Amino acid sequence: MTGPRVAVVTGAARGIGAATVRRLAREGWAVVAVDRCENDPDVPYPLAEPEQLDLLTQEFPLVRTIRADVRDVAALRAAVQVAETEFGGLDAAVAAAAVMLGGDPVWEQTDTQWRTLLDVDVMGVANLARAAVPALLRRPHPRHGRFVALASAAAHRGLWGLGAYCAAKHAVVGLVRGLACDLRDTGVHPLAVSPGPTRTDMLRATADLYDLPGIDKLAAQQLTGRPLEPGEVAAAVAWACSPESFALTGSVLHADGGFTT
Repeated sequence: MTGPRVAVVTGAARGIGAATVRRLAREGWAVVAVDRCENDPDVPYPLAEPEQLDLLTQEFPLVRTIRADVRDVAALRAAVQVAETEFGGLDAAVAAAAVMLGGDPVWEQTDTQWRTLLDVDVMGVANLARAAVPALLRRPHPRHGRFVALASAAAHRGLWGLGAYCAAKHAVVGLVRGLACDLRDTGVHPLAVSPGPTRTDMLRATADLYDLPGIDKLAAQQLTGRPLEPGEVAAAVAWACSPESFALTGSVLHADGGFTT
């Protein structure tokens, strides 16, 4: 293969998504960075701003940005087409877009909360797979395609007031496992990365939901003794995108600082 390896990353304007774009770009990847960059009336905290997405193109010449909602599979297909048209193909897709909603017991969480979590956190991943997997399979053999979905420590243990979020992230792990079976012997390997509490806007929103003064107490159960930094999780995601991760498919990388130990 000539030219750089190419990735599409959703949820790319801030947090782990932005850190992943930066990590891949520093490693020589070309990246199509996708983010909604607009607040959602059904999400009670601010989402990323367009300026945050634009910073990526200012920092890296091989980054292209697209404003799109992961609930719109046509928009994701357009992002994949940019990867193929401008950079010659697609080698990795990273589904990092997600929202966090909760605060009440499972039986009191509203239809809107359930719908938003499932549409963004689960169907957003499925939509990226629908858009990206055909392009990953268009790479010639021997290929080293990767589909990496950000799950969460919440996929592996219950959390008070976040039952619907736990269910959505657990579904992401199931989706990755099923996708891996569908892609057997193709050279395209799906993986999930499950972060623990990471210093992001979403973690600050979680602290607000629990009425905590800061985020540090949310990381009390991490063996690291502190919240993770987005770049630390992005390092695991970037490795998952690399050919060196060949031994893993349908697996979960627990980049959680020991939170689920």
